[in-house]
Amino acid sequence: AGKSWAALSILDQEPCCESGDAWYFRVGFAFEQTQLVLAAKGSGESGEKPPGPGVQSSLGAHCSIQRLIGHFTDRPPWELVLPRSPGEQSRSPSGEDLGSRTYPQVLISPEVPYQTLAGFVKGSHGLHRTSPGHYERLACLLLLQVCMGLEHLRAENVRQGDLCPENLLLVRCPCPPGSQQGKEASLGLSLPRLLISSFFKVKDKRRPCSTSQEQDWTEGLAAPTSLVADELNVGMLIYQILHVDISLENILGFRSNRLPQIPSLSIYSTGLKRLAVLLLHRDPYKRVSIEQARSILQVLLWGPRQELFARSKKTLTLLRSWVEVKRALLLLKFAENSAGAGASPGLEEWLCCQYFKEVTEHTLYQVTQALY
Repeated sequence: AGKSWAALSILDQEPCCESGDAWYFRVGFAFEQTQLVLAAKGSGESGEKPPGPGVQSSLGAHCSIQRLIGHFTDRPPWELVLPRSPGEQSRSPSGEDLGSRTYPQVLISPEVPYQTLAGFVKGSHGLHRTSPGHYERLACLLLLQVCMGLEHLRAENVRQGDLCPENLLLVRCPCPPGSQQGKEASLGLSLPRLLISSFFKVKDKRRPCSTSQEQDWTEGLAAPTSLVADELNVGMLIYQILHVDISLENILGFRSNRLPQIPSLSIYSTGLKRLAVLLLHRDPYKRVSIEQARSILQVLLWGPRQELFARSKKTLTLLRSWVEVKRALLLLKFAENSAGAGASPGLEEWLCCQYFKEVTEHTLYQVTQALY
C-alpha cells in the first residue's frame, strides 16, 4: 500500500491517535477505482529497524492484533502536524529536525485507531459513575479482546512489547444507520475493537512467567516491563479500566494478600475483583492463566450466573443442559433478526458466538469453581 508518502493522500493533517510508542495519521490509497482509508503509523528511525514490524508482518490474522500491509522510510510531508512537546521546534517522530537526512519508518495498517485505551479510560469517569453496569460490561468485553489477542500471540511464539493502556488501540466498528449500536455510540457505550500493536519474538517457548518474576514477588522489587508476565499486566489493566489506582511497584510491595479495593457498582464488579485477585496472586503457580482469564470473562458476560447453582446442584449434566438451551436461544435470536428488521450482528454478538461455539460443560465446571 504505497512505497512513500507520495503514493498516499493525507486525509487529516493532525494525528487521529497517539499511542505510547507511535503516532497515526488517516491516509487514503487508490486501489482499483476505490479510495481505501488506512492508517500511517510512525515509529522508529531509518537505519534502525523497530522490534515489531518484521514479527508483526508474519503474524496470522486475528481480530485483536494490528495488521500491517506495507512499510517505508520517507521524509514526512510538510503539511503533517507531527506530535511534539510544547515549546519544541517542529521535528520528525524520530526526534530529528525535518531537514535532517534521518527519516522515520512508516508502517501502513488497514485499521484506523481513533483513541488508545488510556484515553478511553481517562474520559470515561462520568460514564462509569452514571452507567456503571454498561461501563463495566464494556470493561469485560475490552479485557476479553486483550486476552484473546494474547492467546493468539502465545500460539505463534510472540509476545507483546508493552501491554499498557497507552499502547492498546481502539478502532470503531461499522455501525448500520438506525441500529441500537448507533444509539449506544452517541452515549459512549458502543464497543470498539481493541488492537495489540507492539510485538517481539520469543527466543524460547517457555512460559514467560520466569524465575526472576517470582523473585520480584519475594523481594518486592519492580521488574522491567518486558519481563512482566501477561497475567500481571492484565490484572493491572482491570484496576486501571475500573479507575482504581495501582502500579506494578505497589503490587510487588504488598506484603499481605490485600490488593486495592474495587467498588461494587454493578453485577460485574465482584467477578472483576475476583479475576484481578486470581491474576495477581503472589504464588505464580496459583495465578490463573490468560486462557483461564478469558474463560472467566466469558462467564461474567454470558453466564452461567451464580444464581443457577443456588437453585440446583452444580453438575456436568446441568451445565450441559444450560449450554444447549443457550445455543438454541442464540440461534433463534439470529433467525428472528434475519427475518425481520433486526440489527446486523456486531462485535459483541460475534464474541458471544465464539464463546458458545467452543465452551463445554467441563470448562464451565472448572471456571465457575474458580469464579464463584
